[in-house]
Amino acid sequence: MEYTLRRYRDGDEHALSTLCREAITQIGPRAYSEEQIAAWVARHPGPERYRERVASGAIIFVVADDIGTPVAYSLLEPDGHLDHLYAHPQHTRRGLAEQALEAAENHAVELGIARLYTEASELARPAFERAGYSATHRRDFTIPSDGREIAIHNYAMEKALNGLRS
Repeated sequence: MEYTLRRYRDGDEHALSTLCREAITQIGPRAYSEEQIAAWVARHPGPERYRERVASGAIIFVVADDIGTPVAYSLLEPDGHLDHLYAHPQHTRRGLAEQALEAAENHAVELGIARLYTEASELARPAFERAGYSATHRRDFTIPSDGREIAIHNYAMEKALNGLRS
């Protein structure tokens, strides 16, 4: 199968929302409990939020399959925050998330952004480390779910671009 890297297009929002949810629910259990997965997926946006994010200046880099369906993506905010990096469970271990991550990094360099930063899940952390990100600390926090607070964690990570630090 051949893949194409491109920017978000109107109409991608439904596929991205589904991809995100399927990645969390199908891949997430490798590192997180059922309760944590339910709380995590509940806080992810529906399709309309992707359009809002792009309208507010975020750039989404999409890796699409040979029929144009998004199978991986990264979401870069104007300040260098990499908010999303997901690959569909049927398309993992093919370097697609890394392609989307590299596209975001190249775009950030073009914009003169000196530092990228993210909050990486336990599962995404290795991909970010392979891309040169360093973990600054583990983030332990809670997500409200069904009237309870569900404990979960991720990692604050960052990468200086062009040797600069902001």
